[in-house]
Amino acid sequence: MNNFNEKSRVSVRLGALQESATLAVDAKAKALKAAGKPVIGFGVGEPDFPTPDFIVEAAVAAARDPKNHKYSPAAGLPELRKAIAEKTFQDSGVKIDPSQVIVTNGGKQAVFQAFAAIVSDGDEVILPAPYWTTYPEAIRLCGGIPVEVFAGSAQDYKVTVPQLQAALSPQTKALLLCSPSNPTGSVYTATEIKEIGQWALANGIWIITDEIYEHLVYGEKQSYLLAEVPEMADRTIVVNGVAKTYAMTGWRVGWMYGPLDVIKQAANFQSHATSNVANVCQVAALAALTGEQNIVAQMREVFDRRRQKIVAMLREIPGLEVPEPTGAFYVFPNVSALLGKEIKGRVAHTSAELATLILEEAEVAVVPGEAFGAPGYLRLSYALNDADLVTGIERLQTLFS
Repeated sequence: MNNFNEKSRVSVRLGALQESATLAVDAKAKALKAAGKPVIGFGVGEPDFPTPDFIVEAAVAAARDPKNHKYSPAAGLPELRKAIAEKTFQDSGVKIDPSQVIVTNGGKQAVFQAFAAIVSDGDEVILPAPYWTTYPEAIRLCGGIPVEVFAGSAQDYKVTVPQLQAALSPQTKALLLCSPSNPTGSVYTATEIKEIGQWALANGIWIITDEIYEHLVYGEKQSYLLAEVPEMADRTIVVNGVAKTYAMTGWRVGWMYGPLDVIKQAANFQSHATSNVANVCQVAALAALTGEQNIVAQMREVFDRRRQKIVAMLREIPGLEVPEPTGAFYVFPNVSALLGKEIKGRVAHTSAELATLILEEAEVAVVPGEAFGAPGYLRLSYALNDADLVTGIERLQTLFS
C-alpha cells in the first residue's frame, strides 16, 4: 500500500475553484425540466432571443470559405480588430489602435487574461461586491488576492471613493469596475465614474473595466471610464464582447484592449492558451458590429418592458426591498426580511437556503446572493420570455403570501 495523497492529483489553484453558481442553477433547472417539472429559471444571464439572421448568414458564408478553415492570427482577424476599434470610438469617443485589441474566446477569457496580464502573486485587487462570480476566481487563479468592498441596496449597490480608499493597501494593484453591473443592474453615473477614475489615477493603480452590458442601459446614459478620465489610458484594460448585445452567448467572441505593452504580453499568452478564436465566429462578430444596429434597440426595448414588469411585481411581495436596476437584465432584491420566517412550514436562515426553498416549493430557479458576495439577496435574470416571467413571479407572490 502506498502513501499517495489523493489531494495532490489536482493543483492547489484548480482545487480551490468553485463552480459557477449561475451555471449550476441553470443546469439544475434544466435537469428538473427534463424530468417533467415545470420549472421557470431566472438563473442564467442569457438573452432568450435568437442571434439575428444577418449575423447567422454571415457565419454560414464564412463556413463555406476555405480561408476560414485555417489558423488565423492569435490576437484576432485584422478586420475584426479594426471594427472593434472603430466601434469603441463610435460608442464612447475613446480612440484606440487595432493593435491594442485582442479578440478572445468570450468575455470570460478576456476577464481572465486581463488579470493574468497585470496581477502577480500577492497583488491585491479591489473587488466591489456584489460581483460576478467569475471575478474572484480569476483573480485567485492569477495568484492575486480579491479584496471585497460591499455596497448594499441602501447605496444602489455602488461603491464610493471613501470605501475604496479604506480598502487601499501597499499591495493594491488594481480595481475591478463593472457598469452596468452583473448581478445588480446598477449603472454608475459619469460623475461617479470620473471620481473613481481620478482616485485610481492619484493612487497609481490599474482599473479593469467590464463593459459587456454597455448597450443595455435604461433611462440612463452609459458612461465610459476612459472618456471621463483619459489620463487612465496607460493603466486601464477594457473587456467586452458580443454576447449580451447581439444575443450571441454561444458564439464565444469577446475582446480586451489596453496599453500596447500589456496587450502584447496578453496576446503572447493567448497564442499558447487557445490560439485564435474560431474564424467563423469572428466573422459573425464582424457582421454584428458593422451591420444594422436597429436590432439592438429592439431587444433593449423588450428588456426594458420586462424590467419594469418584474420590479413592479416583486415590489408587491411583502418584505422584499427591490432597487430599480437601470442596466443589464438583472434585478437584485434584498430578501433579508424573509430570512428566519416560516414559509410553507419551512424556515430559511440564509439566502442560499431560501433559493432552495423557492426551487422546491415554487419550482422557480433563482441565484442566491452568496454566489455574488452578497448574503441576504437573490439575483433574478429577466432575460426570459414574458409569459414565463409573469408566471414565475406570480408563483413567488403565492409562496410568500
